[in-house]
Amino acid sequence: MTGVVGPDEVAARAKLAQLTQEHRDLDTAIEALSLTANPDLRQLSRLKKRKLQLKDEITEINNGLLPDIIA
Repeated sequence: MTGVVGPDEVAARAKLAQLTQEHRDLDTAIEALSLTANPDLRQLSRLKKRKLQLKDEITEINNGLLPDIIA
């Protein structure tokens, strides 16, 4: 089944793109907040926690999209 992409894979790839963009945006926000004179440490912590959650979701989707290769 080469060249055929199912609707589940299309949805997963769209979700992956959305999560990846949000992860990048959080990187930018965390860096900007860290560079302020008096960063809000609670907000910084929340952003970092969300970034870790996104990383886990991204990894989970990637694992579902990649075929298992067992040698």
